[in-house]
Amino acid sequence: MQPITTFIFDLDGTLVDSVPDLASALNNALSDVGMAKFGESTIRNWVGNGARVLVERGLSGKTDANTQQCNSISNELIDHTFQRFLYHYDLNVCRASTLYPHVYDTLSTLSRKGYTLALVTNKPKKFIAPIVEAFKVESFFSLFIGGDSLKEKKPSPLPLNHVCKTLNVKASECVMVGDSKNDILAAHAANMRSVGLTYGYNYGEDIGAHNPNWVFDDFSRIASITP
Repeated sequence: MQPITTFIFDLDGTLVDSVPDLASALNNALSDVGMAKFGESTIRNWVGNGARVLVERGLSGKTDANTQQCNSISNELIDHTFQRFLYHYDLNVCRASTLYPHVYDTLSTLSRKGYTLALVTNKPKKFIAPIVEAFKVESFFSLFIGGDSLKEKKPSPLPLNHVCKTLNVKASECVMVGDSKNDILAAHAANMRSVGLTYGYNYGEDIGAHNPNWVFDDFSRIASITP
């Protein structure tokens, strides 16, 4: 098996617990349009498919964006609420979010050992910099890809393929690290190895059910798969 040269990390639920700030922004947006608010524990199960899908789930109160209730919501209401969400989140993008345990030290170790690190998230790209800068991890990464950076986002393999092309590495040299099935499905589609983390946002599902190469409940364990 080809040696690992590159690690690609998800952001929300992998490096950062951003639910407190996402939940606050979503509830403020829902309040702006006269809709009911939800508890943080409910919203936690809605994170992972990008900001617009999060808003759709908030408007419908459902995780499944294909339900009849979701389909009955007008695009105008979704668009308006989405813009209100972006407004509120922009004001408080990293007020209550926290870095998960061992993330900083592990990223530092991997970088020091010479591994290339990239970040691929379904979050809009404009929100990446304020978060990574707040936690002082921006210098560890060579590339940042947001959910709106390309035509498709995870679980499409396009963002991972783009990382390989941009950094001039083979998929067989890379490991995708994430907490959601979208991360693992994208890695499978890109013919890339993957790490599934158990502590993040995976809609209440067992991350191991999607067959990542490794399943860890502690971020520091990632360093154990390197020489």
